[in-house]
Amino acid sequence: MVERFFAEITRKRIRRGTFSSVAELKDAIMAYLDDHNANLQPFIWTKSAGEILEKVARARQALELQH
Repeated sequence: MVERFFAEITRKRIRRGTFSSVAELKDAIMAYLDDHNANLQPFIWTKSAGEILEKVARARQALELQH
């Protein structure tokens, strides 16, 4: 979930911006967080835990076959 959150903030705010200072970047991140927190929506899983674990197992097996 943490990785997903940082990917989203990067895609929606950081990557689009041009920042001339760290303070400007910080302000942009804080503005995004304020907006995000004001409009919270629950994360809805579309796969079951079993489906996710099966996919992880397949990926691991594929990686092991390459080595």
